[in-house]
Amino acid sequence: MSQSPHDRTDRLKAVLGPTNTGKTHLAIERLCAHSSGMIGFPLRLLAREVYDKVCAIKGPAQVALITGEERIEPPTARYLLCTVEAMPMSADLAFVALDEAQLAADRERGHIFTDRVLHARGREETMLLGSATIEPAIRALLPRAEIVSRPRFSTLSHGGAKKLSRIPPRSAIVAFSAEQVYAVAEMLRRFRGGAAVVMGALSPETRNKQVELYQNGEVDYLVATDAIGMGLNLDIEHVAFAGLSKFDGIRQRRLTSAEMAQIAGRAGRHQRDGTFGTLAGSGGHDAEFSPEEIYAIEEHRFPPQTRLLWRETELDFASLDTLIADLSRPPERAELAPAIQAIDLAVLRRLAEDAEIRDAVRGSRQVQRFWQVCCLPDFRNQGAETHSRFVARLWQDLRDGQLGGDFVARAIAELDNPAGDIDTLQMRIAAIRSWSYISQRPDWVLAKEEMAARARAVEARLSDALHARLTERFVNRRTSVLMKKLGPDAALLPVKLVDDDEVEVDGEGIGHLVGFRFQVDPLCRLADRKLLLAAAERHLPVLLKQRAEALLAELDGGAPRLAFDGSRLLWDNDEIARLETGRSLLAPRLKLDPPLEGLASEQRKRLLAALTVWLDRALAPLEPLRQIETAASDPESGPELRALLIRLTEAGGLIDRTASGIEGLTADRRSSLRTLGARIGALDIYVPAMLKPAPLQAWRTLQAARGHSVPPPVPHMPSVVGLPEEGTVPPGYRQLGRQAVRVDVADKLIRQAHDRREASRKKRDFVLDPALAISTGLNTDSYSRLLRLAGFMARVPTPLGEGVCGPQLLPLWSWQPPARRSPVRAVPQHSHSRPQPEPANAFAALARLLP
Repeated sequence: MSQSPHDRTDRLKAVLGPTNTGKTHLAIERLCAHSSGMIGFPLRLLAREVYDKVCAIKGPAQVALITGEERIEPPTARYLLCTVEAMPMSADLAFVALDEAQLAADRERGHIFTDRVLHARGREETMLLGSATIEPAIRALLPRAEIVSRPRFSTLSHGGAKKLSRIPPRSAIVAFSAEQVYAVAEMLRRFRGGAAVVMGALSPETRNKQVELYQNGEVDYLVATDAIGMGLNLDIEHVAFAGLSKFDGIRQRRLTSAEMAQIAGRAGRHQRDGTFGTLAGSGGHDAEFSPEEIYAIEEHRFPPQTRLLWRETELDFASLDTLIADLSRPPERAELAPAIQAIDLAVLRRLAEDAEIRDAVRGSRQVQRFWQVCCLPDFRNQGAETHSRFVARLWQDLRDGQLGGDFVARAIAELDNPAGDIDTLQMRIAAIRSWSYISQRPDWVLAKEEMAARARAVEARLSDALHARLTERFVNRRTSVLMKKLGPDAALLPVKLVDDDEVEVDGEGIGHLVGFRFQVDPLCRLADRKLLLAAAERHLPVLLKQRAEALLAELDGGAPRLAFDGSRLLWDNDEIARLETGRSLLAPRLKLDPPLEGLASEQRKRLLAALTVWLDRALAPLEPLRQIETAASDPESGPELRALLIRLTEAGGLIDRTASGIEGLTADRRSSLRTLGARIGALDIYVPAMLKPAPLQAWRTLQAARGHSVPPPVPHMPSVVGLPEEGTVPPGYRQLGRQAVRVDVADKLIRQAHDRREASRKKRDFVLDPALAISTGLNTDSYSRLLRLAGFMARVPTPLGEGVCGPQLLPLWSWQPPARRSPVRAVPQHSHSRPQPEPANAFAALARLLP
């Protein structure tokens, strides 16, 4: 049993002090100043970080990385960076250092650190780095050691309790369970764009990538467990505790002031001051610092560590009983305390109770090999019971030799699956870390180098997948970018339009530009909408200006992609303005879409002027109506004509003659009306120039601005159109049952009928030729309706008697002036003795419509 210090040199130095005192940096400097050396770290992550630094100084050929799961050992390596458990204690090196020596009091690993404090020595210099709390133990155990105290480079002060929404950027929030870490990270994603996540359960590769997210500024927040307190050097300005108690493997307890300080000390690195505090509303009374704790953390005053945990290292492997006895032996010195049973000893005790295993493990070599298997770390944190079953299966395969390459390759391949959620990937990474450890043992695996490389490759792939899942779940890069850029430097943010409508800010899509209106990305969360709208308000003026210039260029070129949809003016199918009533019916005005108010005043005026010119051209087909509107405001036209002209203007150039007041106009006034382009028809007063698709569409647009709905004009305006059962009559047409006839065609047919009447000598009982009506597409039913509306009446001749031969007699028509017309009568019922007209006769339908 070795309990006393073993010093190879008088140059044993303990460099003690709080966090941020440059202890690790000093150790690296001293390492590189010697011809050879080694530093032991508490975490593989820290060993890897310092390995990269020393490689940059000395070159990779001279530097080795030695951990339980990864070994990079060039043949010429003289500088070793190790985890504490993997330190080669028999190596003859000029310099040896141990980092975080105060962990000699840790319940799980303390005995290993104590062994390194007592026995790890360099030929020329040995350095112990740690907290000042370990000073009494070092003075008692190593009286020849030189104690060097280093002050903290910056000030650490209490910042009080803050709500999560008030936590400043560049902060770390520390929680003590995975559930709490996830909850805080999720809230930060919603409010601040996300956070990097650091937990002890993550692989070193995943932790490195998450830390890089924070260090590179992609996120401003870090959510971590107390693993952050172990040597991670980050640019943290504030540390917020989500709680002040944790489960230590045995019970839930409050953190000690030294543990609080170790975590809080991550804030204010180098010369920058830092603050610490709690997360308001995160728990009960135990989530607040006491005044004594605040004083202790700020002034670095903590209870001293007077006893270090110790376990025998010179073991007797004669049998399992002697091995367990040695591992359970208490220390003889008062400065050392017996180590709490670690998981390796717990597994050994459990498996030693198995009679089959006990009988198989005989002889010092077998016992030593069995102990090495029991020392396999519990990377999955499943506890002694579950971990011992895994160790038992491993021992069954290792008892009689080495693991075959095929067996290990299959085990590794089963874990090579990057699919799954965060928890699933963490379990696979923990499992592959076990196989990485197994593959590193020199006498456990055939094809050791190949299997170790495979395990590292699988761990790297799983770590990449886990990093992607964490980033996907807890980082909204779009929100993060916007949160950082909504400050005074917003104008410097790169903003661009992709695919002519997608708006990107610093490479992140935030929505679409529909016309000049910004629409938030529909896939964003509700909590992000205000943020994205705020970002758009700051960053869109440049894009709006560019889009306005593009529209102006189209207007100047004479072929803009503009069209009306009702009263909405569309540019490339996106609304940019609305048509509103102006100073007169035919002089509407455009009101720009509200987003265009964000344009500069001069540019907005130019755009409105150019759109107004385009509007005038679009409404040019209404010029005949404008002439009528002008005449309606001329007092020289007389009140009767002016009233008719006003009604004609308001009706779009078509009014029914019956209610027009035309009968009250003198011949001169009627002549003036005709001069203005209007035509006085038998049924309607209309403007022929308005009976075309372009002016009717322009009129429809004006009516939409007044809030009136008008059916669209018929393309090409044929003479006759059919009507559906419940269809509306298109503008410019008069309804005749299931057909509608254009009003000028109807007027032409009625004038033909009057011409025929005038040509008849009797002026009564004349015959009408239906050829013109049929050529326009009117059927006999519609034609007869039109004639009746114009005052024509038909008399059907007496049919030929039975057996009488002769030509078919045609209906005889007469016309009654409006003043002498009688009310329309019902169709008379004919005698049954009178034969009905033949259905094939073109005028047979007239018999059912005659008065």
